[in-house]
Amino acid sequence: MADRERRMTPPFGGVFVATSTILDQAQVHRALTRISHEIIEKNRGLEDIVLVALQTGGVQVAEHIAQLLFEIEGIDVPTGTIDVALYRDDIGLRPVMPEAETAIPVDLTAKTVVLVDDVLFTGRTIRAALDALNDFGRPRSVQLAVVIDRGHRELPIRPDFIGKNLPTRREEVVDVNPEGVLLGVMKK
Repeated sequence: MADRERRMTPPFGGVFVATSTILDQAQVHRALTRISHEIIEKNRGLEDIVLVALQTGGVQVAEHIAQLLFEIEGIDVPTGTIDVALYRDDIGLRPVMPEAETAIPVDLTAKTVVLVDDVLFTGRTIRAALDALNDFGRPRSVQLAVVIDRGHRELPIRPDFIGKNLPTRREEVVDVNPEGVLLGVMKK
């Protein structure tokens, strides 16, 4: 879990305590390899594909997928990052911390954008990302790739590419990191 998000997760200032390992490093790699193949298949190749990673959790995931796409197809897919802090619908409920970089390398007009994030939960971050993308052009389509879909959706958003469906309790926390995926709780 991104440190920024961890600081904002109640209890404030809490520490993530893992209770179980959901996926190890090899399993995450296999899931991202499968997602990469699915992206290629669904789009009949990689023409006009742009990966856009949500800061901060989706950045390493998108970099891994971009590398896998290059290994599979030999094509460097443009990859950017987006910080959606100022587009969130809960600005009045939580402090806004626009501290991560937004860097989209190409105009998104008429491109297929694959939004990449680590964990899909309520769908509100993805809604904010969809709003933010409009500042960079009008994509032909937007697809969503996530490592973990944990349910609890508050908006009608669903991923196109999923590493693993992981039903959780609302108070549980999912941590995706380079070593794997952990499930746990926040403790004071």
